[in-house]
Amino acid sequence: MKAIVINQYGGKDVLQESELEKPAIGDDQVLVEVHATSINPIDWKLREGYLKEMLPFEFPIILGWDVAGIIADTGKNVDSFKKGDRVFARPATTNRGTYAEYTAVDAHLLAKMPDEMSYADAAAIPLAGLTAWQCLVDFGKVKQGEKVLIHAGAGGVGIYAIQIAKSFGAEVVTTASEKNIEFLKSLGADRVINYKEEDFSEILQDVDFVLDSIGGDVQTSSYKVLKKNGKLVSIVSPPDEEEAKKHNVNAGFLWLEPNGEQLKKLADAYSAGNLKPVIGSTFKLGEEAIQEAHALSETHHARGKIVILVKE
Repeated sequence: MKAIVINQYGGKDVLQESELEKPAIGDDQVLVEVHATSINPIDWKLREGYLKEMLPFEFPIILGWDVAGIIADTGKNVDSFKKGDRVFARPATTNRGTYAEYTAVDAHLLAKMPDEMSYADAAAIPLAGLTAWQCLVDFGKVKQGEKVLIHAGAGGVGIYAIQIAKSFGAEVVTTASEKNIEFLKSLGADRVINYKEEDFSEILQDVDFVLDSIGGDVQTSSYKVLKKNGKLVSIVSPPDEEEAKKHNVNAGFLWLEPNGEQLKKLADAYSAGNLKPVIGSTFKLGEEAIQEAHALSETHHARGKIVILVKE
């Protein structure tokens, strides 16, 4: 099968097209014929070697941890899915990811795609959508009427976080550049703060929950806008415990846990019209295309998701 691999850590040029054997599957796994995948920051952070201590993989490494496709084979213990099912998943984080024509996925991490869902939409949801869900629902326990601040609303996680928070009846404030203001309001944001012209920490107060996807000074300034006993969750850097304590804030760091049951809830939200993926760019599965897709992701200015179409 065709796959894009890395044989060493480095810049985007280490992404190379290769021919590999189809993955063997375990008794509790399925083999997915990949129709689409997507790019996430974890991909190029791992490629650069930033995560090699946390994820000490052997080379060659196939990057990519979003998948949408058709089940080509099932392990002997799998009875909830069958060959031919259209599925999507955030697979376990291994050195055999989804920049390939086939990938093995643990059955409990899968969800069936609704009939109306395209492979591109399905590939755009799992990692970013589950991250947003776990931040807002598992950590934040966001409820109707609460005020939520989502930083970088036009990013992959931010787009889903805005929609999920609105579906729970929260008041949603987000930060973005001027070009994304109307776009984010169309997703349901009640207020969009142009971070180039306004300091959110000087104009906001009584916020119940903050989703930090930037870190640094933005994370530090976020404490100022939170209510006493408010919540802050970061997906980029663990908050300082002493700083959080000083502000009487419950702060934590979230590293996504793949979860098929939660993915089913996101599929239901999609079918109900409460969750719409936003795809900013699409590429085909090829060496130069994947290199270009990584370069775009690394700018931090891509609106929405970058999707890789593996099969037309």
